[in-house]
Amino acid sequence: MKKQHVAKQIFVNLPVKDLNKTMKFFAKLGFRFNKQFTDKNAACMIIGENIYSMLITEKFFKTFITKKIANSRKTVEVLTALQVESRAKVDKIVNTALKAGAKEPKKFPDHGWMYSRDFEDLDGHIWEVFWMDPSKAK
Repeated sequence: MKKQHVAKQIFVNLPVKDLNKTMKFFAKLGFRFNKQFTDKNAACMIIGENIYSMLITEKFFKTFITKKIANSRKTVEVLTALQVESRAKVDKIVNTALKAGAKEPKKFPDHGWMYSRDFEDLDGHIWEVFWMDPSKAK
């Protein structure tokens, strides 16, 4: 029996205050954008194979929802975690984010088999960057 996936792709939609600043910020971290789905209202940031984040201006984001946009500087609704291939890559991405204007909200312990660091982007969204070797998990 062939395995069925629930979804083919994932798009994490995030409201942003200044789309151009946000795109420049993430470009410094090495992310690219799909021009076909990028305009003055939103940018399609390529995270990985079939993984994207739609960075959407708050005004346009409001057209998709009936609730208020959460103030991501005061509350957390989502923690976006990105697994990378090494500890060094974790540090490189987070250190680059910090130099580009991000904040590091807290330090996490190094568990040996898992290492992670977080950063808050320009809009306060939290991104967890982590490396792990599940074969060594306790």
